[in-house]
Amino acid sequence: MSRQPKLLDFSKIRDIVESNPDELRQQFFFNHELGILHGDAQVFRLIVQQQPPFATDDHRFGILMRGEVRVNINLVERTIRPGTLLYFGPGSIINPISMPADLQIVGIVLFPKFPMPFAAGNFPAAFNGQVRDFQIEASADDVSIASSIIETIRQVVRRRDYNRLAAASLVAALMHHYDTIYRSHHEAQQAMLSREQTIFDRFLQLAGQHAAREHQIAFYASRMCLTERYLGTVVRQASGVTAKEWIDRALIARIKVELRHTDKSVAQISEELCFPNPAFFSKYFKRLTQMTPTEFRES
Repeated sequence: MSRQPKLLDFSKIRDIVESNPDELRQQFFFNHELGILHGDAQVFRLIVQQQPPFATDDHRFGILMRGEVRVNINLVERTIRPGTLLYFGPGSIINPISMPADLQIVGIVLFPKFPMPFAAGNFPAAFNGQVRDFQIEASADDVSIASSIIETIRQVVRRRDYNRLAAASLVAALMHHYDTIYRSHHEAQQAMLSREQTIFDRFLQLAGQHAAREHQIAFYASRMCLTERYLGTVVRQASGVTAKEWIDRALIARIKVELRHTDKSVAQISEELCFPNPAFFSKYFKRLTQMTPTEFRES
């Protein structure tokens, strides 16, 4: 980012709200302990006018109810869609990129003076300081529960006889709800990563065994009972290298062995390795090694 992030803390939010009371009275409630957002994009337009990127020193929970947002969060650009639960912890850096006119978010900000419902060391896993932010597309039921808790907190804190203990208990319920969804999502991601690694390892094994005669990804996808597209996606995600490039690497390694350690002619090696003709074989080898088969053999 080209600019130093500005701290969007309680005092800055207070200045924005107090400077625009008519626009924000129905959307945003706040006191020195917390703020609750319940409205359209007006508050975000006012915030963006403060020239992002912004840094946070508090806990922020939200739900994107309507619209699609592009935003850079902790140096990663993301597209956030309706039905996404949002969390930004202390130290997050947020830089909005684009917001639709129909944007609607509900959420809560817990300023540093809020009486957190957990003692140090007893926070739910998602909020123990190891995770700086997360955005999870949740089920309709999970979104409904989260929005209901936030709305209940809003009703409690707006009462003349505001009960801080009740508000803290409701915040605890919200954090536990977010934590349950986060842990379920994290475990699913870990299981997917484990499956992807298993697929990748099996693919490498097959490539080592069959690349001499099978040069196309279709063969390996068929052997693994996967589609070509899925296998290609998994291999690239697991290794950063395409499946075709792994096949080429295995094939080139086999060709080099044949050229270096046998007396077979280029034409014979080409035929045994299932190339259509020696000319195609030579062009393939040179494209990947910058040498012809003969030059490599003589080097």
